[in-house]
Amino acid sequence: MLLALPQTTQATRLSDDDKALTATSHRTAVLRGRASWYGREHQGRRTSSGERFDRHKYTCAHKTLPFGTRLRVTNPDNGQAVVVRVTDRGPFRHARILDLAEVAARPLGVITHGSADVVAEVVPDTTPLGPIDAPADLAALVEDDSLALSTPLETVEVAVEVPAETAPVVLKPTYVVQAGTFGDARNAAAMQARILAVDQQLSVTVATETVASRSLNRVVVGEFADWATADAVRKRLQRGGITGLVRKVPAATAH
Repeated sequence: MLLALPQTTQATRLSDDDKALTATSHRTAVLRGRASWYGREHQGRRTSSGERFDRHKYTCAHKTLPFGTRLRVTNPDNGQAVVVRVTDRGPFRHARILDLAEVAARPLGVITHGSADVVAEVVPDTTPLGPIDAPADLAALVEDDSLALSTPLETVEVAVEVPAETAPVVLKPTYVVQAGTFGDARNAAAMQARILAVDQQLSVTVATETVASRSLNRVVVGEFADWATADAVRKRLQRGGITGLVRKVPAATAH
């Protein structure tokens, strides 16, 4: 969202997040939460920094970070990452932490779903903009709430009948490797067989669902307790010629 802020707000006022980022010199500042995107409808409009918005450039909007700050933004669900530069203010609704320009949002899957959970780290100003490898410690960044300076990645709260003195149950999401989606069930079965040929110990299921009156068959490997374990399986399958992606699945609905 492109909204100009008063000059005093942009130049002199520091939020609690800004102060935390300034004080955090011994480690990378980490932000976690939902990211959305903006594109064609804002093309050429002036951003809060004074620059013209270009949906083909790796930029983003953040509520308080200084203009020019560079962030490595990673989607833990698919392991894709990009480096963007803060040039605008926002987003201002739905408790989201970043608005990404279209070119940056696309590889992260934000455009496909409208928004996505991301991990964003402040990186040096010399870091090139554009696609980049995901952080080596991504699993730790996802799991460790103490690193977050913003809204944490969501967990799933499960309502259960428990005695009044018992604490409520909160289940963390699990992770799976999605190895393909097929309209023909026979192709899904063939992919299932290929995966088992790589490793017979893997749990491989075919989940069938109907989307827009069309039957789709998703080949899913595992349930894994953390992203790193799931990604290790994805890499092992890739070495066997099978391409997949890691997805986060709420524990309450995992199959």
